[in-house]
Amino acid sequence: MPIQTVNPTTNKVVKSFEEMDESKVNQLLDQAHGSYQNWKKTTYDQRGTLLHKVASLLRMHKQKLAKIITLEMGKLIAQAEAEIELSAAIFDYYATNGAKFLLDKPIDTEFGSAFIRNSPIGVILGVEPWNFPFYQVARFAAPNLMIGNTILLKHASMVPQCALSIEELFVEAGASRGVYTNLFISGERASTLVSDTRIKGVSLTGSEKAGASIAAQAGKYIKKSVLELGGSDAFIVLEDANIDQAVEWGVVGRINNNGECCVASKRFIVVEAVADEFLKKFKSKLANLNIGDPMDPRTELGPLSSEAAAVTINDQVERAVAAGAKVLLGGKRAVREGAYMEPTILAEITRENPIYFEELFGPVASYYVVQDEEEAVTLANDSSYGLGCSIFTEDTERGKRIANQIDTGMVFINHPTWTQADLPFGGTKNSGYGRELSELGIQEFVNRKLIRISELSDPF
Repeated sequence: MPIQTVNPTTNKVVKSFEEMDESKVNQLLDQAHGSYQNWKKTTYDQRGTLLHKVASLLRMHKQKLAKIITLEMGKLIAQAEAEIELSAAIFDYYATNGAKFLLDKPIDTEFGSAFIRNSPIGVILGVEPWNFPFYQVARFAAPNLMIGNTILLKHASMVPQCALSIEELFVEAGASRGVYTNLFISGERASTLVSDTRIKGVSLTGSEKAGASIAAQAGKYIKKSVLELGGSDAFIVLEDANIDQAVEWGVVGRINNNGECCVASKRFIVVEAVADEFLKKFKSKLANLNIGDPMDPRTELGPLSSEAAAVTINDQVERAVAAGAKVLLGGKRAVREGAYMEPTILAEITRENPIYFEELFGPVASYYVVQDEEEAVTLANDSSYGLGCSIFTEDTERGKRIANQIDTGMVFINHPTWTQADLPFGGTKNSGYGRELSELGIQEFVNRKLIRISELSDPF
């Protein structure tokens, strides 16, 4: 894939960039490895100062950075600004809490004394996607820099100006060259790069195919890896739910980021007793969304990130219908210039339908009616993905009991799956492994080093 900015509102190429050759990549790897030798000796206070500075600069340049996001991948401008704020919050969170999370942990041992010390491990490679081009980087880079690791970042080829902007923020914040480094290379070359002995770990957010390639390389060369590979989150509405609340959150859960979100609400599973009421209101809300230019603050649904993305989800809808699914709303490309898709609801999707197990990455909701709670749980778990799930009920204890039966990494009660700095993020099954954000997110790429002090009288 060429490294270039293509405005999905018009499908016009805006700017192109050259891929780095092997000599340049090797030079940058050397720089990151050399920088690690110094960065690992800095104090938590020094690292925290850098992260706070990056957060401050994100907020200072918010409008400019948000426009770059919207230009490159079509996010609504208000949501792009919110992404910058969230990214800044993540940098501040780890700057403030990182030292506490990494404190020595004493061990109650029979002889002498012992403790676990969290130490950095080296250069960490991040492979990040286009759909949240600043947030995804923040949640990977901030904890690892606080640990004392240095970062090599291969960003998605369709958001090169976002990638450069992030690197420039670190330079402006005063980071030494090599602490954070942007790489303009292909995904295939990123997988190959895992074999380099200077790289000690790799984290990827992206497709199952890309994750499998990275994980295979990491396993082959005995490197730690963290994968977040998307999802097909269930949105369960029980008979005792507040239907108006469920509808409001259902629209947000499905349409946020133009539907291109790994934790978007994708499979709407509604108990029969309230199915008609929910569908009527949900359909009305989606049908009345204002589709338009993502730079216009009045727009409620913008383009998909690229023409290829729009073609893909339109093809999924067509295949679903050919296999017997019923279109309750939309079902076609929006009639306008750019990578647009109508808000769509599909129903009567059988287990044999090709989209039953696929992720719908766009403004398309699959709708299922079930008889009761037990059937809802069974259907929610009948997925190769295990990222998030939402449960709507006015009985909180019931919600917690059901949450315990759901096979996902995250469950939200009376809210769509969401993210914030202090909540761990990650999944199970084909959604990947490992966790980002919260205290758990800083524990992935560390050497949990045992240090034991013996007394002279201790037995051998």
